Amino acid sequence: MAKKKQPETLGQQIVSLFWALVLVLGIHTFLFKPYVIPSDSMKPGLLIGDFLFVSKYQYGYSKYSIPFAPPLFSGRITGFFSSEPKRGEVVVFTPPHQQDEVWIKRLIGLPGDRIQMKEGVLYINGHPCPLTREEDFVDHLKLVGSSRQENRVFNEAGEKVPQYVETLPGDLKHTMLKHEPFGQGRLDNTREFLVPEGHYFMMGDNRDHSGDSRLEETVGFIPAENLVGRAELIFFSTTARWWEVWKWPTAIRYKRLFKLIK
Repeated sequence: MAKKKQPETLGQQIVSLFWALVLVLGIHTFLFKPYVIPSDSMKPGLLIGDFLFVSKYQYGYSKYSIPFAPPLFSGRITGFFSSEPKRGEVVVFTPPHQQDEVWIKRLIGLPGDRIQMKEGVLYINGHPCPLTREEDFVDHLKLVGSSRQENRVFNEAGEKVPQYVETLPGDLKHTMLKHEPFGQGRLDNTREFLVPEGHYFMMGDNRDHSGDSRLEETVGFIPAENLVGRAELIFFSTTARWWEVWKWPTAIRYKRLFKLIK
């Protein structure tokens, strides 16, 4: 006759919970971090309500790899699987002026690069990045209100926004949006930025709706230490807030599930 299994004691349950938390924390710190897109700065590639996996090991580890960024050490610790960030990658980082926030942008400028916007065209090291006109992007979801009291407004018809393929050095292509006519956007003309050693220049793909390294007084260059990881995969996507589960059957964007990020 099989011996009846004894129920776990309170102490055993606490120990089990402790090791489960250690496992989750370990995965979150060293392997993958979930991240949800909160704004429209990376449209058309990343939409509000996209849930991503961000790989931590790609760029090594810093204090920003750890939840709440405790000041345990400075700089970055690289590992066997680590590599230097590459131009064109979509990167999650902590901006120097907002230590309690995590942002996502595209890496445009590497250390030593010269970056400038002229009439809405991106120049890298004195050369313009070619733009190819694509079919308009249809934008269905808008955020209205402040970040604390936002409302998501879904428009079935959508708003048509001019869309382009931008080609970075190395024949790296990605799509971008341009709401304003070229030369009329608030960040369409800048001085030439020289990216310092140990720093990177980040920009959003939604060029007229992105606060990024072009704002030198409030964002500027991003230190290598502030990088959290590389965005890899969209594992979930919804036009509803994540906690509005009753809306999921009609709000899930099924075509975006398990989509690789380029």
